[in-house]
Amino acid sequence: MAEDFTVTPWEVTGDIDYELLAERFGTSPIDDKLLSRLKGYGDLHMMLRRGIFYSHRDLNVILDEYDKGNKFILYTGRGPSGHTHLGHIMPWMFNKWVQDKFDVDMYFQFTDDEKFLFKQDATLQDTKKMAYENALDMIALGFDTKRTKIILDTENVKTMYPIALKVAKKINLSTAKAVFGFDNTTNIGSIFYTSMQSVPAFLASELAGRNIPCLIPCGIDQDPHFRACRDVAPGLGYMKPGQIYCKMFPGLSGADKMSSSDPMATIYTTDNQKEVKKKVGKAFTGGCVSVEEQREKGGNPEVCAIFKYNYYLFENDDGKLNELSKKCRSGEILCGECKAALTERINVFLEKHQEKREKAKDVIHDMTFEGFRW
Repeated sequence: MAEDFTVTPWEVTGDIDYELLAERFGTSPIDDKLLSRLKGYGDLHMMLRRGIFYSHRDLNVILDEYDKGNKFILYTGRGPSGHTHLGHIMPWMFNKWVQDKFDVDMYFQFTDDEKFLFKQDATLQDTKKMAYENALDMIALGFDTKRTKIILDTENVKTMYPIALKVAKKINLSTAKAVFGFDNTTNIGSIFYTSMQSVPAFLASELAGRNIPCLIPCGIDQDPHFRACRDVAPGLGYMKPGQIYCKMFPGLSGADKMSSSDPMATIYTTDNQKEVKKKVGKAFTGGCVSVEEQREKGGNPEVCAIFKYNYYLFENDDGKLNELSKKCRSGEILCGECKAALTERINVFLEKHQEKREKAKDVIHDMTFEGFRW
């Protein structure tokens, strides 16, 4: 079993064995029993059907509370270090589905402080500007504008800081080192930061004066933060937040995670049609070296970035996805055809998304927590 991979909130490298990663982190699989329970609330999202959201902590507890009439708050976020790409919006789309399915409020946290602390060349002006740009992409996905509140750490610090202090007092330095890998070169702001990321999990409870469950759908790379958050919750009188974790959205280069450090393997929400065509055209595929060989032997969709894009985001119909896989394996369809079809799909999506992104500028100020101004 391969173990040569690294997954932290700030670094994802190597070929990820997701089952092994869940075992390392101590999360539970979303098994058939839990999927059956989720289906009881309506049709399953394709990311659940396909095991993209595959692991959890206490999702059953959150659902138990919901069934009793104790609605959960939804919480996710983004570290605003650059423009939004498809890997960021994949879990946001799932969050939107959860909000609609369960009719719940949501906190969306932009951690401008985190990116300032962890990126050597970042300024607070940079991270705040990117938070605004990222927020437009989040709003464009159709979140309920009245039930979704945007948190920006440096703007909402007056409310957040007292809660963060309570969390920080319960986490000692040895725990922080063990969980996050900090050493003597780590700046002290970075060591404190996880306390700020814990705050939205407890914020609704603090404001209501009673325990309100919290569900956090996000990438499994963020689990170290929420392990620390869950550890301190009982001692502070809060319910442990539940998490539902997804796998990383793949890059066009064939890597397990789309990364901003490789712009040619990354589709940004601001890309134009020419850029998309160029990037998809250079994507890693599971095809053979020649048309003749592929017609004879077929391709391998399991390693193909083009197929993975359809699997993760752009083909909701399981039957059509299976048919695409079959045609690839048989050599009936070639890589160039798949690339052309995916390019068209991405460009149609981005054209609509960019229109909605412009309209988001009209409502973004109304969605800020405590009414801060950008």
